[in-house]
Amino acid sequence: MSGGCTIRTAMPADLDALLALCDEHARYERAESLTIDGDRRARLSALLFGQRPRLQAWIAEEAGDALGYASASAEVSTWAAREYLHLDCLYLREQHRGRGIGAALLRTAIAFARARGYGRLQWQTPEWNLDAARFYLRSGAQESLKRRYALDLAPDPTPIDAVG
Repeated sequence: MSGGCTIRTAMPADLDALLALCDEHARYERAESLTIDGDRRARLSALLFGQRPRLQAWIAEEAGDALGYASASAEVSTWAAREYLHLDCLYLREQHRGRGIGAALLRTAIAFARARGYGRLQWQTPEWNLDAARFYLRSGAQESLKRRYALDLAPDPTPIDAVG
């Protein structure tokens, strides 16, 4: 319990609430290319609860209402030659911020990473999100400045040698 709410592992019954939180999170982060299609629910379910789950998610809830979530997946650092946990999302509805719930979600992800032997937790936040940056710095995290790129892969991708 934190801030009067419970942090728990997401369950299949949470899919609709989790998708709604994801949509809010994407709008909050000004995502320009959010594609919501009919297969998204099935894909998220398979990633979280399928035979080979690749994603872990936690829900912050109070009186049966989802207030926020965090999600993470194992990734690999070639440089360190080891796995780390990538915190893909940490989102809390605005009216519930400042109650310690975000910190509880972060602590949950940290505990999960430690329990599985990951040596590091990594994440990013948009450059304009100064409140999140302050929150993460208060947690003891160190900022690492890099640019992040995304390339949507169409059915017939442009060959890399044709670029530039």
